[in-house]
Amino acid sequence: MKTRGEVEATICEGVAHFMQEFMGRGPTEIRTHLIGNLLLVRLQGILTPAETSLAAVQPPEKGRDMLKSVRTYMLETSRPRIDAVVQQSTGLRCISMHHDISTITGEEVFVFTLSGEMNLRETKRK
Repeated sequence: MKTRGEVEATICEGVAHFMQEFMGRGPTEIRTHLIGNLLLVRLQGILTPAETSLAAVQPPEKGRDMLKSVRTYMLETSRPRIDAVVQQSTGLRCISMHHDISTITGEEVFVFTLSGEMNLRETKRK
């Protein structure tokens, strides 16, 4: 049985590897939080130079909307691979995935609803 920290670290590694392999750039920072049957993954420093340029298109809404639309489409088409990373790390199926990206901060957030809650081992406190 794994601890919460071990599961969260495994998910961080898997998602970062997926982003590097599939999107061509991994995050500069990634954090994962397992909360009941919800999994929150927060990535920072995720925009590629091309996406940063696209986000700067005038008017700003046009570039932002285009970038978000492309990212969403790419992630939806690769959904089985992301789900596999989560399932391998947690042993639970992904019921749903929600996603958003900020073109201002370069931060991306995933929220996964899992098929149940994990049985986790308590960490030993010193």
